[in-house]
Amino acid sequence: MDLFEGAQEHNRVSKRSLKNWVVNAFRERKALALTLNDTKTAVNKLHQMANVVVALIVLALWLLILGIATSKFFVLLSSQLLVAVFMFGNTLRTIFEAIVFLFVMHPFDVGDRCEVDGMQVVVEEMNIMTTIFLRYDNLKVYYPNSKLAQLPIMNYYRSPDMGDSVDFTVHVATPVEKLSLMKERLMHYLDNKKEHWYPGSMVVLRDVDDTNKLKASIWCRQTINFHDMGMRFERRELLLQEMIKVLRDLEIEYRMLPLDINVRNAPAIQSSRMPSTWTFSY
Repeated sequence: MDLFEGAQEHNRVSKRSLKNWVVNAFRERKALALTLNDTKTAVNKLHQMANVVVALIVLALWLLILGIATSKFFVLLSSQLLVAVFMFGNTLRTIFEAIVFLFVMHPFDVGDRCEVDGMQVVVEEMNIMTTIFLRYDNLKVYYPNSKLAQLPIMNYYRSPDMGDSVDFTVHVATPVEKLSLMKERLMHYLDNKKEHWYPGSMVVLRDVDDTNKLKASIWCRQTINFHDMGMRFERRELLLQEMIKVLRDLEIEYRMLPLDINVRNAPAIQSSRMPSTWTFSY
């Protein structure tokens, strides 16, 4: 029953929660199928590369055993291989690093939401040499795997349930009784939303700025990670609505410092420049 939103609170599974569960299950199944397909494609390409290398080794051994090729021939061949390694050594090194990254490190799968270079992306396709990501506006971003191996990658899908926070500011002259009542009501809301938030949330007063702003924060932990950003911000929106309701009910607000404004007699404007849209008739 924990898999369905609101099921424990109302002792029933609503049509909306069942629909959301089915949609999420379908998305996870589709992402798993795409991951297996891309992994199979990469393994097939790696298998073809290994077949070429093994075929060359078998051919060389066959020529050596049958005596068709002499040692002088292999010396000449090795010198040519050195030239080839000098020309394509960097490419081979890049391929090896990409293979290690893809099959050994394997930091993500298709469909995972990740953060790379400070940009949130979703893994679209995995190849041996490159990985294709989708940005928030569905722009495709191609990253070489050899470069990804050197970057820190944050994977939201593989992360456990993640924490969240809401910061806001109230006036420093707010009575302590109102602040205590505000904390109590916000904690009551968070504790009653067990399908959204873990128990143990905190409402703390953090700091005082400019002698008139009292900074407060709500620290809580959601029952999901941030792979589904839409769900995260839906829950956060409900928390913000409840916070605004509590602040209005308790008449807690933020007021700016009073400003001293000195008004003096300004000199008359002596200018013949007027906007081009103004017309005068004499």
